[in-house]
Amino acid sequence: MKDTPLSNCERDFLLKGIAEKKRLDGRQTYDYRRLKITFGTDYGCCFVDLGNTRVMAQVSGELIVPKENRPNEGMMFFNLELSPMASPSFEMGRQSDLLVTLNRQLERCLRNSRCMDTESLCVISGEKVWQIRVDVHILNHDGNLMDAASIAAITALCHFRRPDVSIEGGEVTVYHPEEERDPIPLNIVHMPICVSFSFFQQGTYLLVDPCEREERVMDGLLMIAMNKHREICSIQSSGGIMLLKEQVLRCTKIASLKVSEITELISTALENDKNSRKEGGSCGFAESLPQERITALKMDITPVEMTDVRERANDIVQSVEAPPQTVPSPVLPTPGIGQVGEDLENAWGLLEDEESEEEGQMDSSEEEVKVMEEEDGSRKDKQKGDVLVISDSEEEEVVILNPENPKAATE
Repeated sequence: MKDTPLSNCERDFLLKGIAEKKRLDGRQTYDYRRLKITFGTDYGCCFVDLGNTRVMAQVSGELIVPKENRPNEGMMFFNLELSPMASPSFEMGRQSDLLVTLNRQLERCLRNSRCMDTESLCVISGEKVWQIRVDVHILNHDGNLMDAASIAAITALCHFRRPDVSIEGGEVTVYHPEEERDPIPLNIVHMPICVSFSFFQQGTYLLVDPCEREERVMDGLLMIAMNKHREICSIQSSGGIMLLKEQVLRCTKIASLKVSEITELISTALENDKNSRKEGGSCGFAESLPQERITALKMDITPVEMTDVRERANDIVQSVEAPPQTVPSPVLPTPGIGQVGEDLENAWGLLEDEESEEEGQMDSSEEEVKVMEEEDGSRKDKQKGDVLVISDSEEEEVVILNPENPKAATE
């Protein structure tokens, strides 16, 4: 199913607002939407809410045979899924251009930047290594999927714990129950995070963290992956727009500030989850139950002060003036209008009286016309033998009287 295209009015409205430095959700040009990070019950499950965009990342591991050219290194595998639940434009079982682009960018951001020490995943050189699989699911699409996916993936990798193993005579034993041995965290070297910049009107205007409607009207997109040490891990430009060197440098400076803030937020979320699990408190699904935070789209409850509501209501009632008593007017402007209520008059009967009077006047006038027609007819009969009209001209009329001698008149 294709996306419903924006109308020209919506497009012009968005572009005009961007030119006036106004956005649909009230943010400033360089502001991010509200970022929230939560974890599931198991290690390696992470939920990221970036505004209304919601992404889930799940990390798992298994023992495999390593590659021949790299026998001492483990492997990382990324799988990104665009579910129709996230947007009607996503189709199940079909790889779209957006899916391929996001998957490649995620691999360049995390795997090619070597954010994790893959040699620490080796169990037996050339025989057994750990393969770390990262599954990213888009639960709701409201723009800027790359940033939300990268944050969810790196947070899930930091949160994941792989089972401990022991080697006895070439035989590998995996301790799956956590009661036998504590699971081991992954060796994360640094945390690369993507920051997206959208350009409008051929690079004239710039926005950070575009929403879904802003992505529809943008001319180009620049994605910069960077860690908190201000090291650029990857950079990608799409849309066919030409950018100046000054614009790219400006975006890198903005990205360094955003990455530092997001990294600090991720570290705080991981520390809080670690303390909660250590104390035996509720976490993951159990934590979301009493707070009713299971649904993907939720709304925070607005606190309302209810202490002195009755006093305020009494003050408002006393301060308001009493409404004037309205007296219905007995005078009706036009006949045929009725008023509903007690002691009110209506004029529905007046219209019938007037109609009867008009009918009586019409009857009398018709009788007068008949009398006048009869009188005119009698006069014409009297003058019929005396006058003969031989011309129809309006200018001159010729009248011939009957002569006594008709022969003399003919001569």
